[in-house]
Order: sequence, then C-alpha cells, then structure tokens
Amino acid sequence: MLKDNLEAVEKRVLAACERAGRSRESVRLIAVSKTKPVEMLKEIMNCGIKDFGENKVQEMCSKTEEITEPLRWHLIGHLQRNKVKYIVDKAYMIHSVDSVRLAREIQKEAEKHGVICQVLVEVNIGGEETKDGVPKEEAAALIREIAAFPNVRVKGLMTIAPPVENPEDARGYFKEMRALFETIKAEKIPGVEMKELSMGMTGDFEVAIEEGATMVRVGTAIFGARQYGAPESAGTL
Repeated sequence: MLKDNLEAVEKRVLAACERAGRSRESVRLIAVSKTKPVEMLKEIMNCGIKDFGENKVQEMCSKTEEITEPLRWHLIGHLQRNKVKYIVDKAYMIHSVDSVRLAREIQKEAEKHGVICQVLVEVNIGGEETKDGVPKEEAAALIREIAAFPNVRVKGLMTIAPPVENPEDARGYFKEMRALFETIKAEKIPGVEMKELSMGMTGDFEVAIEEGATMVRVGTAIFGARQYGAPESAGTL
C-alpha cells in the first residue's frame, strides 16, 4: 500500500513540475515520517526515498539509532534551544530556525561537534499567532545576522501556509514566499546560499511546486493518517 501511495504522490509531483515547466529533479520530496514506525520508513526507503522529515527531536534521535542506512533527516518541527545538542550532528537540515538565539545555540553545538549545520529560516507568511516563524519583513535581517555564524549555513526559507480547504487559496502565500526568496537571494549575502524553498504539504504541495518550491513535505498522502493519540502540531503534513 505504501508503495502505491508513494507512486501516486510521485505522479502528482511530476505533473506539477511539468505544468510549471520544471524538471522533476528540481523538487525534493521529503517523506514526513513523524509518529510512524521504523518498519514503515524502511518500506519507503526500499522504494528509493532518502529524505525523511521529523517534528520532534526525541523521535528523530530514536529513529537514527534504529536506522543505520545513510539518509537525509530533516527536522521540520519547532526546535527548542535546549534540544539542539541532540540533533545538530544528526539532521541533514533544520527547517525551523526563527530567531538569532536559536541560531546562536546551533552555532555553539555545531562547533562542539565539529560540523556545519544547514538551516532554513522559517517564515510565518500568514501572520498567524498560533504558528512559529518570523514575519516576512524580518526574514532578511535575521538571515544577515545568522550569516555571521561560521558553523551555520542558511540555505533558504521554509513556511507552513495557513490551512485552506481549496489548495488554490494557498497560492497567494506561496507566491509571496517565492518573491521573498528571490529578493533575499538577490542581496547575495556573504556566506548565504539561497537555494532551497521548503513549502507545500499533503493538501497543497502541487500548488507549492507550481510556485517554486524546491522541497515539499508530504506525510499523510504517503503514510496515511496519523496514528491515534499522536501529539498535535500546527499544519497537516
């Protein structure tokens, strides 16, 4: 079943790329595996997926202990400063940096572990009080500050669009993110490589791809509904 789900998602990704005149290789599909057992991850791994997204530090650490194959683990949920030390050498990329204080902690722990940590700056594009992320007006200034940290590399932006019933209603938010991405990229901030735009989830990833997403975070469409009793978090991945 998971293989069939993944094949269906891949077809949708490819179709969205074709509509946008983009190559399939320009979009990275991140399988959001939060709350899912290792057995399900391994089934998807056997289909060729190497990128997995986790919301919680403890769950990522547990899975990286069980799965020894070389994968790219993406921390996509809110990251508390006191938990940075546990994942700074495990995460391929942290998608949810939204303050200088958090970036400073990542720098400290990355230096201790002798690693360079790739991060995305999270933008609260809808201005929602219940979501993390910086206002779009503050994103460029935050990136300029983070650029001073030698062990932290800003690679782009991430957002979770406000929930909508019709995916088309999210298009405006994705357009805003793409425009912000291009504006910051044009600044050519030293030490910053504006390469990734992480946006789009199960309900809206096709529209996100059409508007320039380079990473989409898809969970439910691949793994099925979340397990009963799993902790809640903002957005449906």
